[in-house]
Amino acid sequence: MDTIGAIPVFVAVVQYGGFSPAARFLGISKSAVSKRISLLEQQLGVKLLHRTTRKLSLTEAGEHYFEHALKANLAARDAEDAVAQLQGEPQGRLRINTPMSFGRLHMAPMIPEFLKRYPKIRIELVMDDRTVDLVSGGFDIAIRGGVLSDSTLIARRLAPLNSVLCASPGYLDNYGYPQQLDDLLLHNCLSFSYSNDVKEWSFSKDNQRHSVVVSGSYQVNNSEALLEAVLQGLGIARLPTFVAGPDIRAGRLVMLFPEYQMLAQEINAVLIERQYMPAKVRAFLDFAIEYFGSEVPYWEQGIDIKS
Repeated sequence: MDTIGAIPVFVAVVQYGGFSPAARFLGISKSAVSKRISLLEQQLGVKLLHRTTRKLSLTEAGEHYFEHALKANLAARDAEDAVAQLQGEPQGRLRINTPMSFGRLHMAPMIPEFLKRYPKIRIELVMDDRTVDLVSGGFDIAIRGGVLSDSTLIARRLAPLNSVLCASPGYLDNYGYPQQLDDLLLHNCLSFSYSNDVKEWSFSKDNQRHSVVVSGSYQVNNSEALLEAVLQGLGIARLPTFVAGPDIRAGRLVMLFPEYQMLAQEINAVLIERQYMPAKVRAFLDFAIEYFGSEVPYWEQGIDIKS
């Protein structure tokens, strides 16, 4: 067995965090994966992985090898994609990372429709609110909202990312309708944990910026859980329209201060810069833009959003 054949196995073990999940991904037995890694270590004359009953981690030599193995694996994927281009129809495996709420609410319903149009593509969707590294995670595409910090990635805009301030009619009946922004100081303001400004909410009107330092009894790292708390009348929250849109249209939520704008951002698909864009990636991006509606996404239709 040569080391080139072992590279995809080693990369899969590291990316998936163990022999069993790597075996499931590769479609081979766990013992075959273990044997391939052991033979690789024997050939290289170094230990690549620390193995315990609970955890698998890279040795120092393993970290160096993984860095170069990733590049080799990406080159192999490029070669596969180049051959796939000749087949005409987009095909091959597409590994996509997406935030949890957006993935469940919008990616999950979209993907079956996409696969009906492109039956030769195989998708692995990973939903995770943490920001992942595309290369080490083996992702072709990541869906991200907000400002992109990594300038080495290519971004394709899929839809606007707007947020609105919301409360339930029941909460407003019990605690009153805030008349001005400073009234939020008197209300239970619920927060999304991963926001950059959890405690300071910013608004703009007529090009003037306004901020309010808020407090409340509940902070959570999932937008759908935050939505549920607002629907049950616990307090006021900022919610992305892709989460709150249906409940606003149905009257289960009331938008507060619609004359003010909240920070408008974008939902982007990001990908690693490569020599060319694989047909399967281009097909997915074009389909997603068509499906969501790039300028006014379907979740905002019928809602008057200032942006």
